[in-house]
Amino acid sequence: VNAVRPGIIDTDIHASGGQPDRVERFRDLLPMKRAGTVDEVAGAVLYLLSDAASYTTGAILNVSGGR
Repeated sequence: VNAVRPGIIDTDIHASGGQPDRVERFRDLLPMKRAGTVDEVAGAVLYLLSDAASYTTGAILNVSGGR
């Protein structure tokens, strides 16, 4: 079993949860100084689903910008 662990990802869920400035507040705490994107998380999932990851097992792929 493998998993993807996303960090702060810039989506509308923050605003709909009553925290529209949440991504901005966390930005300076991230080593890459930006939130991740949905496409970056999708890329990690696609990698784990691909033949390139056929020998990968028990992995937690951290997609968090270094946090």
